[in-house]
Order: sequence, then structure tokens, then C-alpha cells
Amino acid sequence: MNFKDYAPPIIGFCAHSGTGKTTLLKQVIPILKNKGFSLGIVKHAHHNFDTDQPGKDSYELRKAGAKNMLVSSSRRWALIHEHDNDDEATLAELLEIVTRQKLDIVLVEGFKHQAFPKIELHRSGLNHPYMYKQDTHVVALATDEKPPADIMIPVLGINSPDSIANFIIGYCRLI
Repeated sequence: MNFKDYAPPIIGFCAHSGTGKTTLLKQVIPILKNKGFSLGIVKHAHHNFDTDQPGKDSYELRKAGAKNMLVSSSRRWALIHEHDNDDEATLAELLEIVTRQKLDIVLVEGFKHQAFPKIELHRSGLNHPYMYKQDTHVVALATDEKPPADIMIPVLGINSPDSIANFIIGYCRLI
């Protein structure tokens, strides 16, 4: 699947654990929303997780054997799908689910080893190697340090969610 031409456009945030992907997304999302864009999120989880708590009806019904558990209210709905095996859904499969709604853009957190456009987050104090040097799908670097002189992709301030949101708008041709 060619994610560059995907409709709606997608762009991801990739980084080593603890770099602040979720923290930055929580700042970028309201900026994009305030500019009038409707967006969806696909987030990768590395471990077993539940969105509900034991004792809640939806949790108990899912644990009783429901393969799909959809919980709905006047404000939101959530779908939990249980796999019969340990195969993870691909990013393409998840995008098919999330984009059934009319969206202007989908932001992806994680899936750093898959081939789609992404912004690498890099913090100097963590001493991790840059990912963009091995991943040609990194389209920008957001960092808190001066990048290598030979970098060939745009460099953004990791502590500047406005500039990151503006990069996303331009890169994804949202205006």
C-alpha cells in the first residue's frame, strides 16, 4: 500500500519509548482541530490492554466470548475486537477501520518499522540514535538539539507544537 497517496492523508510520529510521542500529540491535536480539521488517530500498543475495567458490562461481555464489543453513548463509541490468534493487525487494516468516518487526516503513533510518512521525535538527553538515517520514510525530524549538518529532511523544534502542526498541514496538503 502506498501511504503517501492515501486518502485521507496519514502521517505518523515515531520515536524510542519515553521520547514524548503521546505528550506531543496531545498538543498538536487541538491545534489541528482549532484550524478546522477532522482527524483520527491510530496508536500502536506493545502489550495487552483493556479500555474497560473488570466489572463493567462491556468488559464482562467481551470476556464471556464476544469477538466484537461495541460500546456506544451519545458522546462516543468504541469498538473492541478480539483476535483468535496473536497476529497483529497491519497499519493498512487499521486505517480501513478508522477512515470509514469522514476525516481530513489520520495521525499515527508508533508502527515505526512500517513504511509510511512519519516525523521522528528525538530528545538529546535520551542518547538514542537517529532513526531517519535508516528509515527513508521519515519526512521530518523534531528535535531539541542541533541536527547533523548533512541532514536532508526538514528539522522542527520538538517543543514547538504549532510548527509541527503547520508542517503537517503543508506536508499533507490540507490547505
